[in-house]
Amino acid sequence: MNSLKDIWDEILKILSGQLTPTAINTWFADCEPVEVEDCQLVLHTSTDFKRRIILSRFADNIKNALYELFSCDFELTVLAGDEINDYSSSKKEEDNALPEMAGYTFDRFIVGNSNKFAHAAAVAVAENPGKNYNPLFIYGNSGLGKTHLLLAIGQSIHEREPTKKIAYIKGDEFTNQMVKSIKDGTAEEFRTKYRNVDLFLVDDIQFIAGKQQTQNEFFHTFNNIYEAGHQIVITSDRTPLEMSLLDDRLRTRFEGGLMADIQPPDLETRMAIIRNKAAQLGLLLSDEAVEHIAENITANIRQLEGVIKRLTAYKEILDDVITIDSVKRAIKDVIRTGTYIPTPDSIIRETARYYSLKEEDLRGQNRSKNTAMARQVSMYLMRSLTNLSLKDIGAQYEARNHTTVLSSIRKVEELLKTDPAMASTVRDITSNINAV
Repeated sequence: MNSLKDIWDEILKILSGQLTPTAINTWFADCEPVEVEDCQLVLHTSTDFKRRIILSRFADNIKNALYELFSCDFELTVLAGDEINDYSSSKKEEDNALPEMAGYTFDRFIVGNSNKFAHAAAVAVAENPGKNYNPLFIYGNSGLGKTHLLLAIGQSIHEREPTKKIAYIKGDEFTNQMVKSIKDGTAEEFRTKYRNVDLFLVDDIQFIAGKQQTQNEFFHTFNNIYEAGHQIVITSDRTPLEMSLLDDRLRTRFEGGLMADIQPPDLETRMAIIRNKAAQLGLLLSDEAVEHIAENITANIRQLEGVIKRLTAYKEILDDVITIDSVKRAIKDVIRTGTYIPTPDSIIRETARYYSLKEEDLRGQNRSKNTAMARQVSMYLMRSLTNLSLKDIGAQYEARNHTTVLSSIRKVEELLKTDPAMASTVRDITSNINAV
């Protein structure tokens, strides 16, 4: 019950309980499903007359049936006659209007307790750019929807005011483009490209921290856009305070706007995300399958989406029936191919082993020089390799608050810039952790 035909058969089964057999045969006998994607069902019927009847009399029935199957609202499109021949090409042209933002809209963002403040802030910015919340700084761990909100703002403003100049760039790409412009003698064109925009969307700003020339260029770009009254939206995996190598003048500007965090979604929100993503891909999942995915992948929306895509591939490529065993295999595949996130215990264990210490030494109050350094390295690795906050890292050690943790991380970061031996140590411990 996972193919396009299966979905249409399920819809007809629901309609059969509401309409007479004559109505079903008259209006739906030659009706064929074309596509189920992005919460939209596309049907094809033979004549324009039949299309008008389907849309005027039965559209609500079909949409309600879709909601019953997927637990989300669908749009209905009905093609008639030869229109199906032009559908694919016209759809492609529409999708390419703004490819960087295709699919990232507010109506596809599942709102829960963990992200409702960030979502509300993003909507407010999209409705009144450059007014109250400038810049908007959205932060949170990887895979929680920061980029989705960032691009939803851009999509919303573009649809309402298509003449607005919008620039989207990642932090590391800003550096790459700036270096290339200096090398090619096109620095002025680079500055013009980003300083004269109505909306500046910057993803993963943390990658510019510690790069002095990049930070200087970004500072002037930021000022130009801000002083012109235009909107800036920034995402990061941490707060400005936690970016120890970020220039103070940038930090104060980032903190001068509205800061909104996104936390991992709760179970109910995860289940809603799974159902919504499955609906977008035209996949029917049982309640048992949805619950199993939501209970086993708890902290990363991108991994939830990865499982759904893997199940879709099983169905389409292998013609596989989606069972709980399929779900378990998909979860295992996604976690194995995704980024490995070590546990705090494994980081402390491998760091202690490298320094020939006991784990209790790192967690406890031992202040010997060797132990203190090992403890600082383990804190740095915990921040670099996991999604833990400073407070959560501090909780792994006796009487260490977030200020102590931040100080330890900064000390290791400074040593990494000047001490090759420290760089080698961190690299070796990291390799040992990943080999566990």
